Amino acid sequence: MATLGAGKTASIGIRKQKRADLVAEELKRLITQRNLKPGDRLPQEIKLQETFGVSKGTIREALKSLEVQGLVSVSTGPAGGGTIVEVPLDRTFQLMQNYLFFKDIGIADVYTVRRLLEPELAAGAVPHLTDDDFRALEHTIDLCDPASAKAAAPLDQRQEDLSFHDILAAANPNPMLRFCCELINEMIRQLVVFGNETSQRDHAKFGASNVKFHRQILDAARARDADTVRALMSTHMEDCTHHVTRMKGRVHGRLVLDSEMPRRNRPLLDDPDDSGHSDDNA
Repeated sequence: MATLGAGKTASIGIRKQKRADLVAEELKRLITQRNLKPGDRLPQEIKLQETFGVSKGTIREALKSLEVQGLVSVSTGPAGGGTIVEVPLDRTFQLMQNYLFFKDIGIADVYTVRRLLEPELAAGAVPHLTDDDFRALEHTIDLCDPASAKAAAPLDQRQEDLSFHDILAAANPNPMLRFCCELINEMIRQLVVFGNETSQRDHAKFGASNVKFHRQILDAARARDADTVRALMSTHMEDCTHHVTRMKGRVHGRLVLDSEMPRRNRPLLDDPDDSGHSDDNA
């Protein structure tokens, strides 16, 4: 029989209400020790019951805990059990926002970090961008360019502005840098809003400026000129900070609901403010 925790068997010295938590911890150790990857399966429920000496209900509670954490996908039936999955960015963002909800995070804090990270992210992506990446970057620009026949609605344009940065992030081989920038993009996508006093003209100016910088960055990236990409992205981030500040952008702190995930490629929703009106998302 496998042990749970520090040398204790499943039947000795364990309070009943803690068994599922202990099994979940042991399953995490198993995932680590066996170096399991997304798509690999955990042993079937009946095998886990025998291994840990606990009931079916305890095993299912432990698997549910890991599912909530985004580590496994659980199936039912005779062959039911857990399959390892990669923790999705949306779930990570939700946990981060639950933490930041109780902090005093302002728009200046978000863009201070963005100005530091985005230039290095973009420069590091340059050698790894593929022809498909270049086509995707061009597509996001076309959707945001008012002069393009493909131009999307204003709120969708703000989504595509961020998609441009997501494509660069996906090409960067540094997983930590990529992770930080993708989380910031998701935060802007879901939580940064502008008030009703922001005019369509202001939004148009912001969008046109983004298109201009994105085209310059794309041209430099195609030339594999990482230094120019870095410099352009730095200037672009300064320009974004200027526009967002002038337009009185703010972080609308809230808890992100499970029903709102995944949010990828979905239009931004209007966000009610305290006065009962709606804000426009960045």
